[in-house]
Amino acid sequence: MIDETDINLERQLFYRERAEAVIKNLQKRHINGQYAATSSEALKAVMDMIPPGAVVVRGDSMSVDQIGVLDEIEKRGQNTLVDIFKRNQDGEMVFGPEDRYRMEREAFTADIFITGSNAITLDGKIVNVDGMGNRVAAMIFGPRKVILVVGVNKVVKNEDEARQRIRDIAAPLNAIRHYQKHKRVELGALACVRTGLCVDCSHENRICRYTVIIEGADIVHKGRINVVLVGEELGI
Repeated sequence: MIDETDINLERQLFYRERAEAVIKNLQKRHINGQYAATSSEALKAVMDMIPPGAVVVRGDSMSVDQIGVLDEIEKRGQNTLVDIFKRNQDGEMVFGPEDRYRMEREAFTADIFITGSNAITLDGKIVNVDGMGNRVAAMIFGPRKVILVVGVNKVVKNEDEARQRIRDIAAPLNAIRHYQKHKRVELGALACVRTGLCVDCSHENRICRYTVIIEGADIVHKGRINVVLVGEELGI
């Protein structure tokens, strides 16, 4: 008997088709892409791209955390991991501002930089907004290899939808996350934290300051950026 309430198969086929369209267009832009139906498949795909001895720096990313990359790197014990955003059990940063700044700069000489993305378009453009710019800067230049873990919920039609997704969903949720979980009390004054809505504010503590659209990689750096599209909703 057919279970009409179960659409997992349909959902996976839908996700795969969309991912394949994105991956095809990424390749045209000299960016590698692959599809992983599940978080466990994504974890394997990411670990296969990290050779023993490589220095790995992570950018802030819930998606990377959700598939378990950092734990797996530490468990394997074959790499130097620079975890700028390491926190204690109370959600507080382990490292102070000076150490974090030094570690952020290490990303530019790392073998591998791993993070997520705010949005990716069907035609293969990678769209991100940063508060400090360290994440998007490392995506563009510096580390020898960039690995982006991206859930299918981040796939959008075009640049306009990408910007709208970031404005309406990713940025407010991220600000609220840092305010609630990480005790960044200064973010409590932001309109998006108080109302859930972006008003394109000019607040001194706003987290949306650097918008970067990666339209492709130079032929010299072909394959430097690697996108793992995951058939699950990840991140925010």
